[in-house]
Amino acid sequence: MDLMEKNLELIEVQKLEGHTDRVWNAAWNPVSPILASCSGDNSVRIWEQSSLSRSWSCKTVLEETHTRTVRSCSWSPSGKLLATASFDGTTAIWEDLGDEFECISTLEGHENEVKSVSWNASGSYLATCSRDKSVWIWEVLGGNEYDCASVLNGHTQDVKMVLWHPTLDVLFSCSYDNTIKVVWWSEDDDGDYQCVQTLDESTNGHSSTVWAISFNAAGDKMVTCSDDLTLKIWGADISMMHSGEGYAPWTHLCTLSGYHDRTIFSTHWSSDDIIASGAGDDAIGLFVDSKQHDPVNGPSYNLLLKKEKAHEMDINSVQWSPSKESRLLASASDDGMVKIWQLETTP
Repeated sequence: MDLMEKNLELIEVQKLEGHTDRVWNAAWNPVSPILASCSGDNSVRIWEQSSLSRSWSCKTVLEETHTRTVRSCSWSPSGKLLATASFDGTTAIWEDLGDEFECISTLEGHENEVKSVSWNASGSYLATCSRDKSVWIWEVLGGNEYDCASVLNGHTQDVKMVLWHPTLDVLFSCSYDNTIKVVWWSEDDDGDYQCVQTLDESTNGHSSTVWAISFNAAGDKMVTCSDDLTLKIWGADISMMHSGEGYAPWTHLCTLSGYHDRTIFSTHWSSDDIIASGAGDDAIGLFVDSKQHDPVNGPSYNLLLKKEKAHEMDINSVQWSPSKESRLLASASDDGMVKIWQLETTP
């Protein structure tokens, strides 16, 4: 279906109110109609959709564990565990017991604010990153035990986000040092995680802080966003990595610029190939592949729509629902709101 030929509108479905400070991040549960949000009010809110009314309400508030801002939250692939990363230097692991959430483990080690947390595709590893410039990889041992498998010190500044690849155990991180680093397990004598590639200005990368990373469903393309007001699309031959032929490098495919006039803080690639962006200009942008692949310049992406004044302040997070049919998008903002949007075709 060619989305560019349809009249599409981003409709606000519901405003989720309750946080008393800026909302940093929103995360959809991968198996249930549940959304988690985390905030400068030191809490995490769990929102659930009613099967009857289809409206969203706050099911529970996770508080009194973190003593400072909760910056990031991430569900395990099973949807049973929620990891929350905080400026108090810890990452908490919560288990959904059905009627309540219980904090079953606390990961300590970072020197200061933890900025992001991510599970790998199988749920066997977690990654965290911090203002202390380090990325930690944690092995999930069972029995609520987590063991630090590796500490990576490749970045020279605050690390903004970590994200595992959707189909390979390859870890990506982006930083205030303007770079994206790619880490994977080396099968050499030492057997350790190593940085195999750095995407920076010399590889057509970003010229300022890189805030976020997202992958398409196939995992052969990546989008990154930055303080330099651009989104960049990268590609790699992941079939080569899947077949065990070694590391296939990521290359710059195209740059999307001129769509936001303030820092782009968040980007997310939907399961049906729509890229969302959220920025300091209070707007949400949606982009799709133009399907016109120039042999010289590579692929290009078109602006599908831009929702101005989506929030009253900076948008920190945009996240598509994993359900392809629903086309729901969650956004979180400095205005203290989480909003649920639906991409709809208008007559």
